[in-house]
Amino acid sequence: MKVKQSLLWAIMAAMLVQMAFVPSVVAEDEVEEDEPVVEEEVVPEVDALPSTVSPNADTFLLFTKPAQDLSAVELPAGAVVEFLVGFTNKGEEDFVIETLDASFRYPMDFTFHIQNFSAIAYQKTVKPGQESTIAYSFSPADAFAGRPIGLTINLAYRDMAGNFFFDPVFNSTVQIVEYDEGFDTEVFFMYVSMVAMGVLGLFLAYMLMGGKSKGSKRGGATAKPVETGTAGDDVDYEWIPRSALRTPGSGKTSPRQRKTKGAASSDEE
Repeated sequence: MKVKQSLLWAIMAAMLVQMAFVPSVVAEDEVEEDEPVVEEEVVPEVDALPSTVSPNADTFLLFTKPAQDLSAVELPAGAVVEFLVGFTNKGEEDFVIETLDASFRYPMDFTFHIQNFSAIAYQKTVKPGQESTIAYSFSPADAFAGRPIGLTINLAYRDMAGNFFFDPVFNSTVQIVEYDEGFDTEVFFMYVSMVAMGVLGLFLAYMLMGGKSKGSKRGGATAKPVETGTAGDDVDYEWIPRSALRTPGSGKTSPRQRKTKGAASSDEE
C-alpha cells in the first residue's frame, strides 16, 4: 500500500514539473516567431558610365551586313552582323573616340544583360569640323533565333578637357531571324555524291550486260568442220603389192616401157 502511494506521488510530481516547463517553451516559440526576417535587397544592374552626350558631337548608325532599316531591324542568328558608327565634331576642340561596345538585353528590362560583346578600343582623334567612321561586328547566338531581343550599342568618347561622354547610339528591340544561306554547301555535296553514285551504277550495269551478251554470242555459234587432211603418213605399206605402189608421176610411162609391158603380157597368155 505504501509503495502504491509513493508511486502515485511520484507521478503527480512529474506532471507538475512538466506543466511548469510547457509555458516557458511556448513563450520562447512565440518570441522566435515574432522576430523580423531581414530580406536581401536586389540591386538592379545599371550601366557603369552615365548616359551623357556632348552638344558638340553628332553620331549616326548604319547597318551594312545585312543592310537594315533602323525602324525594323532583323539580324540573322549565327551570322556576322556589321555596322558603322559615324562621329561628327561640331565644336572647337578635339574629341577622342574611346570605345564602342554592344550587348543584348532583355526586351522587357534593358538593365538585364543577356549577351555581352567585346568592347573595342579605338583611341581615334576627331578634329573640329571633321567626321570619322568606325566599324564594329558581332554574331548573335543561334539560340536567339525567332525571338525579339533588346540591342544596345554604346559609344564612349572624351574631349581635351577630360570630360567623358557616353552615347547610346542604338537602344531598341530587334528581331533575331534564322540565317538563310543562298547556297548550301551540304546540299550541293549531297547532290554531287548522288550523281556520282548513279553514274557508277550505270557503268557497272553496262559492264555486266556487255559481258552477258558476249557470252551468249559465243555459246550460240556452231563450230564449222574444218578439213585438216592427214597430219602424218600412218599407212601400213607391207600388205600392199609393190606393183600397186606408185610414186607421183609413175603412171606416166614412156612408149618403150608400154611396149615391153604389152609383150610380156601377151607371152604370159
